[in-house]
Order: sequence, then C-alpha cells, then structure tokens
Amino acid sequence: MTDKYVQELEKRVSNLECQLAFQEQTIEELNDALSQQQLLISKMQAQMKYIVGKVKSMDSSQLADQSEESPPPHY
Repeated sequence: MTDKYVQELEKRVSNLECQLAFQEQTIEELNDALSQQQLLISKMQAQMKYIVGKVKSMDSSQLADQSEESPPPHY
C-alpha cells in the first residue's frame, strides 16, 4: 500500500469516527427528550384520570337547572 492510500484510509476512518460521535450524541439527546415527554404524558394522564373521576362523581343537584336560571342581562 502506498502512503497516499494509507492517508486516505485514515482520513475516511477519522471522518466515520466523527460522524459516529455526532450520531451517538444526537441519539442520547433524542432519548433524553423522549424520556421527558413520557414523564409529562404520564403526569397528564394521571391528571386527566383525576378530572374525569371528579366530573363523574359530581352530583347533578349541585349543577344549576337551566330552566330555573334567569336569562343573562343582555336579553
């Protein structure tokens, strides 16, 4: 092998190593973002379950009857 061929191969290997390092960093950042989003979704699901439970347990007697309410002042 000639010196020029060896230098070209070393350059290509070096470029591949750089690309690999950037890809690993990007994958790690994407994984972190995905983990944060999953935590947020889990919290939102818990909040939604709580709200749905509250709405289902509301007594309809606590809600105003539409026929008993006076119309708004602009009528």
